[in-house]
Amino acid sequence: MEFETLTFERDGGVAIVSLNRPDAANSLNVQMAEDLLKVATHCDSNSDIRCVVFTAKGKMFSAGGDLHTFAAQGEGMAEYMRYATTGMHAAISRFSRMNAPYIVAVNGVAAGAGFSMAISGDMVFAAQSAKLTMAYTRAGVSPDGSSTYFLPRLVGHVKAMQLIYMNDLLSADQALEWGLINEVVPDDKLMERVMEVAQQLAAGPTLAYGESKRLIADSLGNSMETQMEMETRAIAGLARASEDTVNAIDAFVNKRKPEFKGK
Repeated sequence: MEFETLTFERDGGVAIVSLNRPDAANSLNVQMAEDLLKVATHCDSNSDIRCVVFTAKGKMFSAGGDLHTFAAQGEGMAEYMRYATTGMHAAISRFSRMNAPYIVAVNGVAAGAGFSMAISGDMVFAAQSAKLTMAYTRAGVSPDGSSTYFLPRLVGHVKAMQLIYMNDLLSADQALEWGLINEVVPDDKLMERVMEVAQQLAAGPTLAYGESKRLIADSLGNSMETQMEMETRAIAGLARASEDTVNAIDAFVNKRKPEFKGK
């Protein structure tokens, strides 16, 4: 697949999506929003893609929205921003709810929408030199890109408001301490480590991963009884419809290693 603002590569069952506007700090414009939605829909629609890695080309992960382009719209800025955020949001939703695990590799500074995209992963790895900051209110705008959904779930209300109001610049180690990322990796080992994890997950029970991530995503909006009913429906549905589930249970009972095919 060819895109103007990102690259798409495959390594077996792993898809690697990289933001690719390094000369513009990988900032979000309408074209990138459209590209993100297209690639996320492709990943969500193809069962042979069993893990997605999301990262960026160049020294920065993403500086967030392309404010220069936004400002150039004049009186049309609000409409332009609405269209750009809508595409980005649809892409994040696809990545968050698809069966394939979604791993974010933060290779540099992640600010604004870059911060939001960085913390939306099922798992997040960051280079040692990476830094994260909300940055929205510094530009006089409110957050987008799902950060007001994920951030309070990850760090709690008080710290979420601190990051939004104060625009703290977190190092990778601080982001790890705050619970925003899973692991800090030396810069030159980031993709090696991420691909190691991605290949491990790509060889796993894709449908069970998908049910698990959707259960977690919906958990805070459900009562305990509703959540347990959703758990019942998910696990029973896998037993009925997933070849991997049936074969893995049989492998456990017969003391052999299961082989998952993502079906």
